[in-house]
Amino acid sequence: MDTPYGSAPLPVWERPEPQPRAAPVPLSRAKIAAAAMRLADADGLDALSIRKIAKELGVGPMRLYDYVTNRSELLDLMVDAVYARIAEAELPAGWRATVLALVHRTREVALDHEWFADLLGGRPHLGPHALAVGEATAAALDRAPGIRDVDELQRALSALNAFLAGSLRREITERRTARSTGTDVARWQSANGPYLRRMLATGRYPTVARLVVEGAHLSPEETFRHNLEIVLDGIT
Repeated sequence: MDTPYGSAPLPVWERPEPQPRAAPVPLSRAKIAAAAMRLADADGLDALSIRKIAKELGVGPMRLYDYVTNRSELLDLMVDAVYARIAEAELPAGWRATVLALVHRTREVALDHEWFADLLGGRPHLGPHALAVGEATAAALDRAPGIRDVDELQRALSALNAFLAGSLRREITERRTARSTGTDVARWQSANGPYLRRMLATGRYPTVARLVVEGAHLSPEETFRHNLEIVLDGIT
């Protein structure tokens, strides 16, 4: 297929949908992505395959290749479907309120689709909904005090995205670990408490002891909210 960029094929978002076929099960890229997301929500990305998605949809695997040429394109569609949910966030006035709304919405949706965090920080997300969220975030940050040029805007976006990816991965990893081991936080603390008290009593770890004894024990949501405010304060 000839394109304005030479012989490179069009990305999956710009290719037209295949012509409808006289088949018992109608397909579309949106329907395929939705089925893939249900499977990934249940069993993670490692369990995802074209064959399993086809079975979920009640079609033969080869039909799916009319819509996506490989697993990478499938992941692109899934990721952009997540961004479509993020883009639904109601954006208030003011640069800071806008950024807060978008980032908190991203966390909310990522906790619904934990596999999304596994795909953050790799190759850029370039689907139309991802670009819309990126535009809204960048435009808001561009209005922040202290952002004077495109280099400072780029650094601010990098800091915000690094915080978001790191925070989501940590929170989701902890949730997965708790599920896989059947251990909640209170039980883990009870099991490890005696050992930790013995180690802190040696006096070799005074700063860690202060953090454990005097530090605030916030929920994941409170921690996320507090640290996000610190990042935005640093940007300004």
